[in-house]
Amino acid sequence: MPKHGKKYENALKQLDLNKVYSPREALELVKEAAFANFDETVEVHLRTNLDPRQADQQIRDVVVLPNGLGKQIRVLVFAQGQAAAEAREAGADFVAETDEELNRIAQGYTDFDVAVGTVDMMGKVGRLGRVLGPRNLMPNPKAGTVVQPEDIAQAIKSAKAGRVEFRLDKSANIHVPIGKVSFSVDALEENLAALMSAIRKARPAGAKGNFVRKVTIASTMGPGIKVDPNEALNMESKQI
Repeated sequence: MPKHGKKYENALKQLDLNKVYSPREALELVKEAAFANFDETVEVHLRTNLDPRQADQQIRDVVVLPNGLGKQIRVLVFAQGQAAAEAREAGADFVAETDEELNRIAQGYTDFDVAVGTVDMMGKVGRLGRVLGPRNLMPNPKAGTVVQPEDIAQAIKSAKAGRVEFRLDKSANIHVPIGKVSFSVDALEENLAALMSAIRKARPAGAKGNFVRKVTIASTMGPGIKVDPNEALNMESKQI
């Protein structure tokens, strides 16, 4: 087991390791236990009973967090013509329209957080999979990042507003950021409720029983705090 520093050990002492906390209690403790000298990200980790090898047990969807993620989201857009112009007007940080701009990405440029593409550009974008795929930056219809040209402005707005993609990984886990430790408990709770509501709605057809087995909340550097999965899944997604 890796050895942790004194600050981590002190944070750990604030927790009852045998207790499963309510969502709000866990969020309060995450804020109290955070010790880094930067604004740590609050992350939710879900352990499921799903089998990632089965097509009917996949989860991949998006949720717009009501209070965003606490950082500026850099959006790259693959578009051409009128859609490219609308993307610039809508606040895209970088628009890849020409072969020269596409080649820049092919050579390794990935200084952005989200990539959105119009349907008519995806033939060219597909060739960038070697660069975008490993970084989870490839536009995908299921994630709402491949859109019709007329919908590009709304897609950019959603991405910048706190739109987060979640998906089942090869270990049957889901990892999602929900904000910063500087957020109020109310803001974090509202974001968590929106996420858990989206997880519940994304329940795959092949899921059996309570498909979310464990929920843990942690800050970037802090210890994991166990949350009651049933309470988390049944949080009301509403304005606080």
